[in-house]
Amino acid sequence: MNAPEVGISTSAGRGIFFDGLSASRHEVAVELAPAALRLRAADGTILAEWRYDELETLSSPDDVLRLGRAGNPVLARLEVKDPQLAAAIDERSAPVDRTGRIERRLRDKVIFWSVAATLSLLLVAILGVPLLASALTPLVPYALERKLGAAVATQARASLDDHRTGTVFECGNAQNEQAGRAAFDKLLEQIEAAASLPWPLKVMIVRRPEANAITFPGGHIYVFEGLIKNADTPDELAGVLAHEVGHVAHHDGTRTVIEGAGLSLLFGALLGDFVGGGAVILAAKTILQTSYSREVEAAADKYGITLMARIGGDPRALGTILIRIAGTTHPGPKILADHPDTRDRVAAIEAMAEPVPRRALLDQTQWASLKTVCARA
Repeated sequence: MNAPEVGISTSAGRGIFFDGLSASRHEVAVELAPAALRLRAADGTILAEWRYDELETLSSPDDVLRLGRAGNPVLARLEVKDPQLAAAIDERSAPVDRTGRIERRLRDKVIFWSVAATLSLLLVAILGVPLLASALTPLVPYALERKLGAAVATQARASLDDHRTGTVFECGNAQNEQAGRAAFDKLLEQIEAAASLPWPLKVMIVRRPEANAITFPGGHIYVFEGLIKNADTPDELAGVLAHEVGHVAHHDGTRTVIEGAGLSLLFGALLGDFVGGGAVILAAKTILQTSYSREVEAAADKYGITLMARIGGDPRALGTILIRIAGTTHPGPKILADHPDTRDRVAAIEAMAEPVPRRALLDQTQWASLKTVCARA
């Protein structure tokens, strides 16, 4: 017989112990030692000593705490009915969780990390994605940017062509429109030569009533019929075109697409499997619906003013047409871009524009032809 072990218990009580070797039940004294749960028989013999971190809760009625030893090949178990003793064991053993303490902690952790993850995603979306897009945009090869722009522009055309007119949607192809297209090309050639971009522009005039122009990645530009109708002089139209070329030079369309449609679009482009995909649809919607920031618009305005000075046009003409189309009845002309306020923007253009030697960008006959570039009935 073992002699009783001398020690000070932190708590004690009574319980029923089953040794797992027989059907006998043993009334035991339960001692809560500093490191282990100790079970003593009536004669003081230690029947079992289980470390607190080895305990596991077994199925039992609500008023009984039934414990076992995790990993014990012998199915020994202890039953405790004293609620104070059960609470003391629960307090010392992390695996024992009658009060739901661990579950609450786990739930709190899940909630905390879920909120943290959500905030992280928001920060990435608000700060990280624009920074990443700005860093990646200059690294996009021209061939890929051109391919991307062609796909996005094609998808945008499908969205803009409300009546599904097909080839008729593009102005300048009919016989009575070709002179107007030739005049437009002459105006565009002067701007393109002054810009000296490392890639050619692809500019399409489309039958839309809004006073608008949209730039897509890779030098693809849509000029709306409404913009030509609202322009009173070749310089005003040239000023808008020069502004859009500024967006091309600064890769603003590509950066906007990366921000809005995500990197999956670029990865798909690299794999050659993105034309007509969902990412392209999203990219087209992003271009059509997004307005550029104050800084981006100001940079494009400054670029356009510089181009106009180089070709001998009126650098203030952009401001003139902006003021005019600000009062258009058609909603949301993209050239206004919502940010900054049109009058503030025009004031900035006036301040940047310096007097330059002027020349006629088109003669009166050419300008008259250009105004009818969408004349097809």
